[in-house]
Amino acid sequence: MVANALSAMIMGMEVCPIRVEVDMSDGLPSFVMVGYASVQVKESQDRVRTALKNHGLSLPPKRITVNMAPADIRKEGAGFDLPLAAAVLSAAGVFPPEKLEGILFVGEMSLNGEIRPVPGILPRVIHAREIGCRYCVIPKGNEKEARLVEDMKILPVSDLEELLQAVLDPENFYREGPETEEAESSKEKTPDFSEVMGQEGARRAAEIAVSGFHNLMLIGPPGAGKTMLARRIPTIMPELTFDESLELTKIYSIAGLLDEESPLIRHRPFRSPHHTSTTASLTGGGRIPRPGEITLAHRGILFLDEMPEFSKRSLETLRQPLEDKFVNIARASGNFRFPANFMLVAAMNPCPCGYYPDMNKCRCTPGEVSHYLGKISQPLLDRIDLCVDIPAVSLEEMSSREQAESSAGIRVRVDAARERQRDRYKGTGISFNAELQGSGVREYCLPDRKAEALLEKAYQKMQFSVRSYHKILKVARTIADLGDSDLIGSNHIAEALSYRALDQKYWR
Repeated sequence: MVANALSAMIMGMEVCPIRVEVDMSDGLPSFVMVGYASVQVKESQDRVRTALKNHGLSLPPKRITVNMAPADIRKEGAGFDLPLAAAVLSAAGVFPPEKLEGILFVGEMSLNGEIRPVPGILPRVIHAREIGCRYCVIPKGNEKEARLVEDMKILPVSDLEELLQAVLDPENFYREGPETEEAESSKEKTPDFSEVMGQEGARRAAEIAVSGFHNLMLIGPPGAGKTMLARRIPTIMPELTFDESLELTKIYSIAGLLDEESPLIRHRPFRSPHHTSTTASLTGGGRIPRPGEITLAHRGILFLDEMPEFSKRSLETLRQPLEDKFVNIARASGNFRFPANFMLVAAMNPCPCGYYPDMNKCRCTPGEVSHYLGKISQPLLDRIDLCVDIPAVSLEEMSSREQAESSAGIRVRVDAARERQRDRYKGTGISFNAELQGSGVREYCLPDRKAEALLEKAYQKMQFSVRSYHKILKVARTIADLGDSDLIGSNHIAEALSYRALDQKYWR
C-alpha cells in the first residue's frame, strides 16, 4: 500500500512543500529512504520506528520505501518525523490514506513517542493556508506560534496517541485556541532617555535619526555615554504595526529565537553583535542559509559598538544591504533573499586610545590614528546619514538635579513626524524619508531658495558625493518634518550639514 503525507521545509525565507511518500510491500524486511535526504532526515526512520514500537505499534516485517519529493531538493532538519510517522501508519493500514489529504504535518519525535517543537512553524502554517490545507498538525509546543495565523485550523499534538486521534477524527480533536491576550507591560524598569546626562546634541541626532529611519554614528571618548544612548534609542521608535510584528515573528521563527509562551514580536529589535562576529553571522549563511544579524535587526536597530574593531570585510558587506534593504546570498542549492531594512547605529572612539584630537590626553601616533580610522571606508561613511560628536560629560552635568526629557516626550515628536511621512508617501510603498531614492528626493525634498544656495555652496566646498548630497537632503526633510514645515529651509539644511562635519574632521 502507498500513502503520502504533506510537509514543508524552510529554504532561506521561503517555504518549500515536501511530500513524504511511503510504500509498504512484500519482500525482505527493510527500511529504505530516498529523495536526497540529509543524515538528519535519514535518522528519522530510526526515531519513528522506535517510537512506534514503544507505543505498541510495531511495523510489519515488510519492505518499506520512503521517498521525499521533490527529489532534486536536499531535505534538512528533524521536522519530517511527524509526516513520516503518519504516512508509515497509513501504509501499514492503521487508517486509510484518504485521512491524510489536506493536512500539513511538521514535528520532531522522541524515542518514547513525544512530539517536540521545531523552528519555522509560522511560515509553514502561513504556506499551508495559502495552498488550501484543511488542518495543520504541529507540536504542542508550537501551538501559540501557529495560532498567530488566522483562518487556519491547528491540531497541536504532544505524542503519538494524539497524532492518531488528530488524523482519525480531526473535527472532534480540533479546539478553538484562546483569545490572544495583550502582552503585559514589564514590571522591570526599562531604559529611558531621562537617564542620559547632558549630550543634548546626541539626543537631538538620535531623535532625527529615528524620525526618518536614518543611519547614525556616535563618535567620542571612552565613558562619554555612546552605548548608553544607543541602547535607549528603541524607546523612542514608533510602535510596530501588526503586519510588521508578523513579519518579524516569521524571521525569528525561522531562526529558532521565539519565546514559546509569547511568540509574537511586539517591539522593534535591537541587535548588538560582538565585534568578533564573522561575515556569515552578520549577513546570514550556512549551506542552507539562515538569517544573520542584519535580518534579525529588520525593522529595528543594528548596533555596532566599537565599529572599527569589526573586520573590514564584515563592515564592507553592510554596504549593499544598507542601500538595497535586503541581502542576496548565493549557494549551490539556489539564491536566497533576506530582508534587511534596518537602522544602523554605530559607536566608535576617534582613535585607539579614544582621546584624539585632544593631544593632551591622546598618546596615539598619526599613523595609528590613520590606520584606525581607515578601517571605515569612504563608501561606508557615505551610507551613514548622521555623524555626531559626543564629548565627555562634565562634572556640572553629572551633578545637575534637573532631569532630562524622557523617552515618552521625545516619542511624541517622533510620532508626529512619522505621521507627516505616512500622509506624504501614502500609496508609494515608502515609509520613511531614508527610503527615498533619486526621483523621490527630487519630488519630496524641496528646499527654498536660501536653502538651495547654502547647499550648493557646501557641495562645492566640501566635495560631497551624490549619495551624500541626497542624504543631506533626506535628513533636512526629516528635520523639517520635526519642525512641522512643508518646505526645507536654510536652517534645516544647516543642521543637516552639521551632521556631515565629522566626516571632514576625522577622515579628511
